[in-house]
Amino acid sequence: MNVSTPTDTRDCRRISEILNRVGDKWTMQVVVVLQHRPHRFNDLRRQVNGISQQMLTRTLKLLERDGLVEREVLGTSPPQVEYALTPFGFSLVEPVRRLAEWASANLDTLHDNHRRYDADNEANDGR
Repeated sequence: MNVSTPTDTRDCRRISEILNRVGDKWTMQVVVVLQHRPHRFNDLRRQVNGISQQMLTRTLKLLERDGLVEREVLGTSPPQVEYALTPFGFSLVEPVRRLAEWASANLDTLHDNHRRYDADNEANDGR
């Protein structure tokens, strides 16, 4: 899809679905953690700051369904489960890294813009 040309509405919806998933706060953090090595559930939960057990379970299931993460039941007693990025999941690592770099480089500008916008709107609302 060329961003500069109009697209079919269905294409926009389909692309939005993907962007919503990969742009999700938890998805990005899980991808960042799993890029280095596979992790068991509790280890992954400790690495993803602030995620609840329920949200991590939901996120991992969606990523597994998307083919970005694979779940492997280890032959231990009791059985343990390990999560790893698939080759398709690894293809997301570089775009996530670039987006994080962009966000980091532009954070101050974004906050300055927020302050300026809020101050302008507060002044206009007072009329």
